[in-house]
Amino acid sequence: MTAPRRCIVIPAIKKNAVIPDQLVKRLAGVTLIQRAIDTARSVAEAADIVVVTDSQEIALVCERNGVRHHYNASLRFTSLDIVRELRGVLEELAATYPYLVIYRASCPLLTGHDIDDAFDRFVREGADVLVTVKSIRQRVWEKRDGSLDAILADEGPEDGADDRPEDGPQQDRASGDRPSPSREVYVESKALVMLRAAALAPGATPRVMPYFLNDRAIEINSYQDWWLCEKLLERRHIVFVVAGYPAIGMGHVFRALMLAHEISDHKITFLCTRDSELAVKNIAARDYRTYIQQTDDLATGLAQDVLRLAPDLVVNDILDTDASYMLRLKAAGVRTVNFEDEGPGAAHADLVVNALYEEKHEDPRLLYGHRYFCLRDEFIAGERNPFRPQPRRVLVTFGGTDHSDFTRRTLDIIEPLCRERGITISIVAGPGYAHREAMLAHVDALNSPLVEFTHATNVMSRKMEGADIAICSAGRTVYELAHMRVPAIVMAHHEREARHTFARARNGFAYLGVMHPFREGALRRAFARMLDEDFRRTQHGRMQRLDFTRNKAGVVARIGALLAPAQAGAAPRRPSYIDELPFGPDFDLRTALIEQSASVEGAVPANGGSAASTNTPLSGEPVAPPTSNKSGTPRGPHGDSA
Repeated sequence: MTAPRRCIVIPAIKKNAVIPDQLVKRLAGVTLIQRAIDTARSVAEAADIVVVTDSQEIALVCERNGVRHHYNASLRFTSLDIVRELRGVLEELAATYPYLVIYRASCPLLTGHDIDDAFDRFVREGADVLVTVKSIRQRVWEKRDGSLDAILADEGPEDGADDRPEDGPQQDRASGDRPSPSREVYVESKALVMLRAAALAPGATPRVMPYFLNDRAIEINSYQDWWLCEKLLERRHIVFVVAGYPAIGMGHVFRALMLAHEISDHKITFLCTRDSELAVKNIAARDYRTYIQQTDDLATGLAQDVLRLAPDLVVNDILDTDASYMLRLKAAGVRTVNFEDEGPGAAHADLVVNALYEEKHEDPRLLYGHRYFCLRDEFIAGERNPFRPQPRRVLVTFGGTDHSDFTRRTLDIIEPLCRERGITISIVAGPGYAHREAMLAHVDALNSPLVEFTHATNVMSRKMEGADIAICSAGRTVYELAHMRVPAIVMAHHEREARHTFARARNGFAYLGVMHPFREGALRRAFARMLDEDFRRTQHGRMQRLDFTRNKAGVVARIGALLAPAQAGAAPRRPSYIDELPFGPDFDLRTALIEQSASVEGAVPANGGSAASTNTPLSGEPVAPPTSNKSGTPRGPHGDSA
């Protein structure tokens, strides 16, 4: 069916501007009048657009854009009734067009999608006039005789009966016996007015329908509005692609969350790889918009799912990436930042941050070494440990999963030595620790007041405060221990961790290498040495020269710099301040949106069902187990070593 003809009328009266030259000032790199013309051109032909203006400068802009204009130097609006102010122009256009759309340039967040959606509803409803509104719920007062009095009052039940519980709290009264006003009020937004031509006929009584814009209904009436609109227009969409499951741990998830917390100017979305159900539950529990990969293909399919989210920047924290995956993102014009990536895809990233590797590179895209390790805020605010000649507490922690159960093996070796010296053992297991029940039973069997077990803490810095010695794996924890001044014994889970060479004696660590097989004698000897006061004092002193407190700000600034070209005026592929635009008929990620998530530790989902099991994704389809090489080394989401 042919769409009904409509004309878009853009009033652009300079004399009515609240900011000098408002319509021809650049907002996020584009003038208000040009932005309005561009939006109108996205839904209408140039011949069906008319700009009404009192400015020769704006008339020239119209000519250069090929749109019609009505110029009158004496134009000035004196009322809020835009239809009355434009009546002469509208009646002239009504002879040709059955529908008229008045679109204000001072509402720059409006999109072509809004205009089309409003018009479709307008025609479908058969109304005579459409007005854009915002809904607000607030109390409304007026000043009378030096006091505030309610303008609106709740009417209560139709029969006049009081439906409040007899013993319930009394309703507030604004004045006398009237209840306090608390009613939903519709406030007109000047963004759009739509008319049937017949509504302009003398004596017509038009039926008016509302169209709700809410967040996109901001009109520039002050410098504050200008600033707010500019911030929203410059907002871009950052998608964090993360992996987190027992074989590779949860460090990627925690780092991505930490960086996301630092980014407040842009929209954030998380996409977890197909087998990362553990990551999905952790991220969604923090109220981030979270999706899980829908396709089985680990390279091409993942790129397809990422691009469906229309990102401006993708942060990959999935270990080594494939070249084909990265090239698809690059071909779509998406900027990319990769963490811990030494795969073939790293060559195509705009920025690679490998803080856990101490290698040197001259390529400015490659940020290697502990200078780029990002410390969480809880550690920056934490109290660093002074050296204590007699150790009082040992911390044992092996990351988010510890699939080899180094935790229990370590406890069995150090517990007798600690019991002899009255040293407390604090065990902290991550949210993906699969041996939790067995460990709880093991600790109960020891029946020792010196052994404490914590599962899935959110305040790791508190656990490190007061610790004199730590025993851990060779991941990000070693940097946090160095910051908190806790000399540690470090055991690598696999060869990839063994390449994290920061955890060495020069930085205050006793490194035992890859602990497969688990060497009990080596750990016992290392722990006995760490109990020695002089040795531990030396290790503690080596940690004092290390400082990671400024690293995170530098990394976040480098990530933000990749969005600078878009902020300089290039229009995004779609406005990133809009969350509800459709992604197309084949978009299936929306069905996997995690609206609510059970917490990691035994919470019941909002629907009353049980929390998802650890071997079934939230999409309800079976998860392929993590692939491994013949030596048993865990591998990443693309078959890369973890």
